[in-house]
Amino acid sequence: MRGQVETEQKAAERLYAIAERWYGQLSEGQIPSIALPTRTKQNIEYDEGSGVWKYGDRESVRSAQTAKGAVHLLKMAYVVGFLKQQLAENRSSTLREMYYISEGWKQAKFAAQDESNRLVEDLEILTDIQREVYHLRPEEDGASLFGPIRVREQTRRGMREIHCQDDVGETGYQIPNNVDALEFVDHDANFVIALETGGMYARLIENGFDEEYGAALVHLKGQPARSTRRLLKRIHEEFKLPVIVFTDGDPWSYRIYASVAYGSIKAAHMSELLATPQAQFVGVQPSDIRDYDLPADHLSDQDVAALKAELTDPRFASDYWREQIGLQLEMGLKAEQQAFASQGLDFVTREYLPARLSEMGVL
Repeated sequence: MRGQVETEQKAAERLYAIAERWYGQLSEGQIPSIALPTRTKQNIEYDEGSGVWKYGDRESVRSAQTAKGAVHLLKMAYVVGFLKQQLAENRSSTLREMYYISEGWKQAKFAAQDESNRLVEDLEILTDIQREVYHLRPEEDGASLFGPIRVREQTRRGMREIHCQDDVGETGYQIPNNVDALEFVDHDANFVIALETGGMYARLIENGFDEEYGAALVHLKGQPARSTRRLLKRIHEEFKLPVIVFTDGDPWSYRIYASVAYGSIKAAHMSELLATPQAQFVGVQPSDIRDYDLPADHLSDQDVAALKAELTDPRFASDYWREQIGLQLEMGLKAEQQAFASQGLDFVTREYLPARLSEMGVL
């Protein structure tokens, strides 16, 4: 708890420093401004030291020299005040609630939630503090962990240890918003497998895949929340366990893998905390669609455009991904994880995953 208090105190000081910077600019007769990295695909660079993708040197300046810029800084000032108040009162809110609270901020009111979310990300970059420390949480996540891992967390009835296989129901242990408040106690796992869909997560539990192979299962629930990616990062680092990602076989799912392994363009400022560069992609591979004759759908125009965009995305700049994406464009097909059920309900846990994981050196 002491570490959490110190972190929150540092967060409050860094928020104050933003206002102090503007005050200093005004005192010197300067127009208030703030500089931030340009958040585009063209401005992310691979960092050799950490093995993740970060923002490069390109910057954009928000200045009160224009009416639009002045309103932007006004909104930022209101959010700084709101977050400082949350820390002082030890209260929390969702991103959605903060958007609605801005209704009372007059000219600083947000036009859409995307705008308020982006401004929170700006403050994360400026302060180098995660939004979770500011007591901001997403509206919902629901991602979960099922497997031989024991955690310790603070509950309303005090500190409690939870075994994420023996002490939970069939849906597993729900991952909290602030994973850094958890303590990972011990484990009997051999690896972690992160699954895009609830159907595949339930299939592996029902088939006893976690027990047979010592697997810790994580349900990503589609594009994974930051808390889920932070959990995977911490488990990998603290328990030295391999992390495997199993998604549908389409371009949007490959981006789910990329966000786990390399970080997202949107949150590149948090890549060192959220990304697990050692994470490996198990499937569904385009070659699996061909080799297992999986039931498949035709690629849409949007799918084709997304695949072509991935060929220019530095996170997919490898021979493996160029070969697989090229094959998929050639076939013009995509498939879901559950397509393996066409070979039988046990096929994915008895045949496909053991074969692929052995091939990858995990088993």
